[in-house]
Amino acid sequence: MEKVSRRQFLGMSTKVGAATLFTGVFAPSASSFFGLGGVAHAGTKKIQEFNFAVLTDAHLYNIADHKFDHILEKAVADVNGLAKKPDFVLYGGDLGQSGKKEELAKGKAILDKLTVPYKIIPGEHDYYLDMGAEWRGMFGPEHWSFDHKGVHFIGMNSILIKDFWSARKLTPTERMGLLEELECHQCGAWGVGEEQLEWLKKDVKNLSPDTPVVIMTHSPLWDYYPRWNFQTLDAPEIRAILKKFEKVIAIHGHVHQVVYNQIGNIHSAGLLSTSWPWPYPPVTLPHPEIKMNRVDPGNFEDGLGTHQVSLNKDFAGMMDYRAFADLLPENVKRGLKL
Repeated sequence: MEKVSRRQFLGMSTKVGAATLFTGVFAPSASSFFGLGGVAHAGTKKIQEFNFAVLTDAHLYNIADHKFDHILEKAVADVNGLAKKPDFVLYGGDLGQSGKKEELAKGKAILDKLTVPYKIIPGEHDYYLDMGAEWRGMFGPEHWSFDHKGVHFIGMNSILIKDFWSARKLTPTERMGLLEELECHQCGAWGVGEEQLEWLKKDVKNLSPDTPVVIMTHSPLWDYYPRWNFQTLDAPEIRAILKKFEKVIAIHGHVHQVVYNQIGNIHSAGLLSTSWPWPYPPVTLPHPEIKMNRVDPGNFEDGLGTHQVSLNKDFAGMMDYRAFADLLPENVKRGLKL
């Protein structure tokens, strides 16, 4: 009988247990490319070829020399050491775990070691201790846009919820504690809210339909698994605003895993974290062939990583999942077309 390796054995299971936290310091290894999804529409405006890196979900604790500190530091070192230097870095939220000033300051100090500029959006773990006050003081606006080499980039705060805490007289710490849960059934679904929707309409109003667009949110812009807030409440409104564009690439954090979907003109991809991998929820994925292997509980590097996105002149994107360990199936190692 042919011997089965530990990795092969773990990859056989389709049922994933609870996520495992990680310790240790390690050196990431580069991945190659795999193709999935459609190519850019023929009419999409030509751009200058470039690449950018993406990091997300460090979940830093206010504990000195914590294991997650080292992982984020290694991720920054990986980005700084890329053979093809990125033009900038996008960070997808949840830099801290409990929204504390010390967590955010620690994260900023590590991200400031990047040798290229970075743009960041908040996650729920950054936000609900003080409603984003410390985060805004360090990083600026919660939503933004900029143009780079022919591409319009958008970042939005997708974790806004209705006030459920005032009537219950919850303290900021109690409020934050509830939002730290993966399943906060008292919190309600989150989204970007009316103010940001109006801002988005104005932001893209004068852009031509052939403009290439990249949007980053913390949560997915599709209903993946609402029970874990793997969704954005007003994603249909966002998709409607962006419908005029021939192609939009959407990148999101929060899910701590490789996941892909396409709705109309929007190609969405989820990201690996630098803290822990979430298991896949019990739903059928629209593209199950890119599902990660089961995390090896004996390998502290498994399930984490960084990302590099390359855009060619036709706005055909390729995401390179730079996994820290042997988590990815062979096709994902070859890259994900966006």
